[in-house]
Amino acid sequence: MLSPVITISIFQKQAAPQIYSAGQVIFEEGQSGDCMFGIVEGEVDILVKGKVVETITDGNIFGTGVLVWIKNRTYTAIAKTDCNLISLDEKRFLFAVQEAPMFALHVIKNYSERLSRLQHMV
Repeated sequence: MLSPVITISIFQKQAAPQIYSAGQVIFEEGQSGDCMFGIVEGEVDILVKGKVVETITDGNIFGTGVLVWIKNRTYTAIAKTDCNLISLDEKRFLFAVQEAPMFALHVIKNYSERLSRLQHMV
């Protein structure tokens, strides 16, 4: 499986970083979406029905469901600290997968593990 360092380097090849301030909403549960995110620096809280269920840090990815045909966000993501994030839309995601096929497996594994954790928490 890919390490967080390799995952973020794949993201950095695709797009410029976006800065989110602590407390800033990245996306909300139920919203439609068209990109996933990688954390270059910082911490992001994952909330379901207003409750923090997970905090993720540097090297982690989130928001992947909308790229694997889930129509709406299944949780809310809020910057816990100031964050440097990189987003990948479907076109950039498909390019990254072509460049590093193991990246697709990493995304699927991450998505399925988070989904499993979230289902057990709510």
